[in-house]
Amino acid sequence: MIRKEIIIFLVVGGLTVLVDYLIYRGIVWTELLETNLAKGTGFLTGTVFAYFANRLWTFDTRAHAAGSAWRFAALYTLTLLINIYANALMLSVLSGLPYPVQTAFVIATGLSATLNFLGMKHFVFVGTLPGGAT
Repeated sequence: MIRKEIIIFLVVGGLTVLVDYLIYRGIVWTELLETNLAKGTGFLTGTVFAYFANRLWTFDTRAHAAGSAWRFAALYTLTLLINIYANALMLSVLSGLPYPVQTAFVIATGLSATLNFLGMKHFVFVGTLPGGAT
């Protein structure tokens, strides 16, 4: 079961990262917001997609589990802050090297994705069974 969840989580995560990255780079390219706000906007856009895709597909929770939305919001708030901080830190560390934006993005995203899977598995959708039964 965990292997299937991890595989689906990775697919959902890949799609979520694509949404995050495209929004982030689009905002940076158009200069609508400064870099940290652009990163946060991309991350939050991906978050909406991630909640429903992980709830319905990864963890097969069809019915709304009591408290899952606030637990998801708390988890993603924490990982958003970690993501933005890690991205900013890596941009600082990697300045002057080739592809600093892309490398910082991958590192920040990898860290927050790992924390998100563990948090969803053991905190957000805990106590729910496949199909929404509790």
